[in-house]
Amino acid sequence: MSGQQAAATKEGDMRFRDVVKVLEAIEATTQRITMVKLLTNLLKSCPPAVIDKVVYFVLGDLRPSWEGVELGVGEKLTMRALSYATGVPLRQIEELYKKLGDLGEVARRVVQSVQQKASQKGGSILSYLGVSAASRKELTIGRVYDTLLQIARATGEGAQDTKVKLLASLFSNATPEEAKYIARFVVGRLRLGVADMTILEALATVFKVKREELEKAYHVYPDLGYIAKLLATRGPQALREIRITPGVPVQPMLAERLSSASEILAKLGGVALCEYKYDGERAQIHRLPDGRIKIFSRRLEDITHAYPDVVKYVSEAVNAREYIVEGEIVAYDPDTGEFRPFQELMHRRRKHNIAEAMKEIPVKVFLFDVIYVNGEDLTSFPLVERRRRLVEIFSPTENVELATWRIIDDVEELEKFFHEAISNECEGLVCKSLKQDSVYEMGARGWLWIKFKRDYRSELTDTLDLVVVGAFYGRGKRAGTYGALLMAAYDPETDMFYTVCKVGSGFTDEDLAKLPKLLEPYRIPNKHPRVVSKLEADVWFVPILVLEIVGAEITLSPLHTCAMNLVKPGFGLAIRFPRFTGRYRFDKRPEQATTVKEIYEMYLRQRKIKMAE
Repeated sequence: MSGQQAAATKEGDMRFRDVVKVLEAIEATTQRITMVKLLTNLLKSCPPAVIDKVVYFVLGDLRPSWEGVELGVGEKLTMRALSYATGVPLRQIEELYKKLGDLGEVARRVVQSVQQKASQKGGSILSYLGVSAASRKELTIGRVYDTLLQIARATGEGAQDTKVKLLASLFSNATPEEAKYIARFVVGRLRLGVADMTILEALATVFKVKREELEKAYHVYPDLGYIAKLLATRGPQALREIRITPGVPVQPMLAERLSSASEILAKLGGVALCEYKYDGERAQIHRLPDGRIKIFSRRLEDITHAYPDVVKYVSEAVNAREYIVEGEIVAYDPDTGEFRPFQELMHRRRKHNIAEAMKEIPVKVFLFDVIYVNGEDLTSFPLVERRRRLVEIFSPTENVELATWRIIDDVEELEKFFHEAISNECEGLVCKSLKQDSVYEMGARGWLWIKFKRDYRSELTDTLDLVVVGAFYGRGKRAGTYGALLMAAYDPETDMFYTVCKVGSGFTDEDLAKLPKLLEPYRIPNKHPRVVSKLEADVWFVPILVLEIVGAEITLSPLHTCAMNLVKPGFGLAIRFPRFTGRYRFDKRPEQATTVKEIYEMYLRQRKIKMAE
């Protein structure tokens, strides 16, 4: 052990190069099991003082997404910092980036080239630039993380110059490999694709704690850095102290899906509370003890800035000291009162002029659940009790209402209500159990909530949310872009993505032009370790982007791995004649995509319908 390494260990820190070695190994593997082992060994070797920083860095985050901490450093500033640190002209760095398309690889080559020149003259980058060699310090994960956090918090006049100098200080002391991962992290292209569930699996092994216990804590407090440090400093028993906290989003409860009213009522015990399923953005709305209101998306991102009107509406409609309520934010036409589609609502998220966006795209809020009120966790209460508590603290207004609902115990009534929802520009219904065990299952997809969407007859008219895992180059008119995308469904049991179709239809010329740029940050040289595919794509991606797909039907396929061997040995399931609907599901994480189990059950219901016909 070197003196510097000993010093780092003594101070409770860890050499950054040791983290980088693991990142390189993760990037090189195509096996998820290997990825988990590498992460497990890394976390075992982490001093408790920095284990949270290691977790954040591996995930490509500075803080959990719901804190909204952003570096505010793009490609240009990164290249400026690299030039400042190495003395290499900015124009030369820009030319190399145009050629390579990977800023991490650019940083590695630039630092390596300068270090080689310095070493020929008997010194380091700093001495090459005329700076004392004594000022160079080996990077630790603590120093890298803390400097990046300083960069994120630099605001006001001169902030850009401050960010450049801080980032340059890291490049100046970095090895070529360290520079590569620092640059990738900064521009949001770490390309490892390590998921939260992968980290949880590694933590469970390291700290000898049940996976279910870890997941429960994570669903209540989705901050893996915090959980890792809690385990490292206080042990597994500390997980029991984690509580729902206003300002910290919980993992939302999810629904299964069925397409038959009779099946739904049978599954829910003959009676259900049925609500409109709006074509909007699901929102978890928190009122903190200090009176502030925060709004979180399905992906647990803080979207409060995009909806100041919703903050005002909800503060007027909900009367409690602190609370967490759930609802759907829906865009509408103020002249006709009709709902507008989800894609239009998404313009609210991208608009910088929020005041103008509020006028162009006004919204209403439809509440459907409450999970916390005035210090009391309601997630273990049955739905009927949660609904009663919601009504107690809620006064309907012009802009905030309860989701349209009915209690239904008749198949014909359920079908009638379903068609009423469709005619009112909704996607269908969500039917909910009224039994005593109808608790709020954070992060779970279960049969307490069931989506009632269109039937599967001559055409698969319901949509699927699938994840892009690869692409095939286009020909003819599509030369120079992607001709088709390889799409996959998610399996929460294995934390893997299984291919289910190649989709090349439904894309506009605008889509085809922007897809390569949209997917470039996630491009990787090999199939991702969490992807199972028999097909060999021309280009592979980290599974991140979710698209809405529709098709003719679900069929058996020897080429696709979704539900492989479940129906017939050697066969998986595929979507026949898939088509992109034009809807990018930026509001969904890949782990919230349509599951393998859902597609398998759709196939069984579809076959049952065909046999009946």
